[in-house]
Amino acid sequence: MYTIVSITISSDSEEKAEKAIEMAFNELDRLAKLLNFYSEDSEVSAINRNAGNRPVNVSQETLEIIDKALYVSENTEGGFDITVGPLVRLWDFQKKIIPDGATVKEKLKLVGYKNIIIDKKASTVFLKTKGIQVDLGGIIKGYAADKAVGVLKQQGIRAGIVAVAGDIKTFGIRPDGGLWKVGIQNPRQQTDKDEIMATVGLSDTAISTSGDYQKFFIKDGRIYHHLLNPKTGYPDNECRSVTIIAKDAAFADAFATGIFILGTQKGMDTLNRLGLDGIIVDKDGKIHVTQNLRSKVEFKKDK
Repeated sequence: MYTIVSITISSDSEEKAEKAIEMAFNELDRLAKLLNFYSEDSEVSAINRNAGNRPVNVSQETLEIIDKALYVSENTEGGFDITVGPLVRLWDFQKKIIPDGATVKEKLKLVGYKNIIIDKKASTVFLKTKGIQVDLGGIIKGYAADKAVGVLKQQGIRAGIVAVAGDIKTFGIRPDGGLWKVGIQNPRQQTDKDEIMATVGLSDTAISTSGDYQKFFIKDGRIYHHLLNPKTGYPDNECRSVTIIAKDAAFADAFATGIFILGTQKGMDTLNRLGLDGIIVDKDGKIHVTQNLRSKVEFKKDK
């Protein structure tokens, strides 16, 4: 999945633990091959090749992750969109290249989650328009964490953490009886790149953060980051970061991006409507926390 994966578990048997972890990594490898945008042999590539032509029969996993992605799209007014790839590939954050307006406008024609048609009964996915492409990069890490935890539980492991990059899924409790404590990064670092602005104790839940500090460049005093608005093709700067806590790591992963694009007010309204927990750091650095989460998050005193 082109990223670092860490699995930490609690077990009374080292042999049992090693076997479970190996099986979890095998599951991650299987999913990566199935859902990889860059592999010609993946089901995602088969869907993209047949855009505008015919529906493609897919596995339960591919159907499930795309269904979850569409749910997030519908509930974030398209702020999260797995067809945004053509826009993303116009930008070069290392060379600080901003695409010209005409090119962006042309590529916008190839973006739109409503072009994705899934048939659960037939187990098919169809892209209505030729040139549309599905890229699951914004949800696959969370989905993979969910599936890895499922494998660990099947192997009798009762507690642990799976972290696929910054998408973290916890289950059970620590050996000392406490919750798994996860740090939330400060989007504007004061001291070092790992500076934490808050911590939260978790069990049987997932956490994910999207921020303007993860992949960006500054030009003429403005931050250009990788979280593009699928409707404009350019970054929105209403938020600095969005952290989502949910039972499902796939939803935490995707909603973090979708809520970021929605902005503070609409984002908070959406979280409250869906019963999701979240923290939004707006463009001015003000921190907004959903009510249910306020008593569970511990902020640094200087925050």
